[in-house]
Amino acid sequence: MRLLTGSDVLKKNFDGSIVTIGNFDGVHRGHAELFRQVTAAGAKRGLPSVVVTFEPHPLAVLAPETAPPLITTFAQKIALIAETGVDCLAAITFTPEFSRMPAEAFVRDILVGFLGMRHIIIGHDYAFGKDRQGNQETLERLGSPCGFTLEDMDPVGEDGAVFSSSLARRLINSGDMPAATAILGRYHVISGMVVHGREIGHVLGFPTANISTKNELFPPDGVYAVMVAMEGRLLQGACSIGNNPTFEGGGRTIEVFLLDFSGRLYGRELAICFVERLRGLAKFPDAGALITAIQQDVATTGTVLASVDQGLIKPLLSQDTERSMT
Repeated sequence: MRLLTGSDVLKKNFDGSIVTIGNFDGVHRGHAELFRQVTAAGAKRGLPSVVVTFEPHPLAVLAPETAPPLITTFAQKIALIAETGVDCLAAITFTPEFSRMPAEAFVRDILVGFLGMRHIIIGHDYAFGKDRQGNQETLERLGSPCGFTLEDMDPVGEDGAVFSSSLARRLINSGDMPAATAILGRYHVISGMVVHGREIGHVLGFPTANISTKNELFPPDGVYAVMVAMEGRLLQGACSIGNNPTFEGGGRTIEVFLLDFSGRLYGRELAICFVERLRGLAKFPDAGALITAIQQDVATTGTVLASVDQGLIKPLLSQDTERSMT
């Protein structure tokens, strides 16, 4: 997949293309279907498929106090979009100045002028441009004079629920990981580097990897059965999110205990795929009670992950992003 960022977007890149546009946070199953239709239209017409998105998220610039925590980092979004088979991702740098560009100028200058748009497929009720004034009507009006056609895709969903980033966020925030997985089409992922922590797990006999991450959206505090990707390996793990109430004084951390693994982890990159929430956090009367609970968590984790769906594991490590841009 070709990646266009910064000033590279603002030059003549294609003489003709099939385009879709959106924020695409989480790259969920609805997005995947949209990308499938874009690539199919491109193959039929012999034109490249181009996904247009924005970085950072527009709300993070215009109204940061209302901006949602993102499901994926930008690097993770790149890797997920690349996996769908589109030819190009054009990531427009979103700034206050760009936000003031009228919708018509955005269509004429960028989508048609720089990206060569001949046909656009948009999601249901999508709006764009200054004050979100651009919509399906705008595109229909500009289509003939600008030389492109328009297709409005119906909402995609299952069992009465429409796939959306906001729904996926709500489910992750509630800790309902199986339901979130059904929307995303994969297990929710947090990735980052292993850093030094308080080493409480090591003292208890369950050494954990403390993760420093750029991800923004975390499940609620508790213990989770997870699959962990590390340097080409997939390992089972039990992940704890929270402030370890039994040993007071620490901040909120993300720690994972890897089953059937021994060795140093500091400085390594891990991707944690959340399969199921096992329990909430609890304050135990002493270290012995906590050890007993951890032993039960590890046993339950092994049972849960024995039937894990390998097809839903998308690790999203940094090397995945590097491969997506080649």
